[in-house]
Amino acid sequence: MGQVLACIQDKLHGKEWRHQQLRKITDRVFDRVKTDAGREHLTFEELYIAVLFVYNDVNKHIPGPHIDPPPKEKVKTMMEVCDFNLDGVLDREEFYQFIKKLTADTLDIVSRNLIIALVLAPTVAILTKRATEGVPGVGKVVQKLPNSVYASLIALSVLLLENVAEAST
Repeated sequence: MGQVLACIQDKLHGKEWRHQQLRKITDRVFDRVKTDAGREHLTFEELYIAVLFVYNDVNKHIPGPHIDPPPKEKVKTMMEVCDFNLDGVLDREEFYQFIKKLTADTLDIVSRNLIIALVLAPTVAILTKRATEGVPGVGKVVQKLPNSVYASLIALSVLLLENVAEAST
């Protein structure tokens, strides 16, 4: 829950903060892969390993469903687009632009899931709490629960159902 609140607070910092965070991630991953290779650029194979590292970090540190990395064909195509000096490899700045383009849709998915989980689900829960009054057995229990507990239970249920739905597809 702390990661979720930190993520919401950080989103309020704006685009500049997100670019700084993305720069930190790309620099760390670039240095990690570059150190293994011993060069100041990444070949396609090293680039794909770097993409796997980035998506591993995204899945570890951002709440929500697991996000699969793109296939090698997409990475190859995007590498050609982001190779500004056309030397067949990506330097640090080209790698940053590559990851920025690659993760743009991923960040949209994560943002949408956070809005659903943290805003929409609790709001619907509070609005529907009153509707449970007439349900035998359940109504009295629901009415005794504090709004915050009830909203949390409904939000967790929505996330669970979302994960089950994604697993079945």
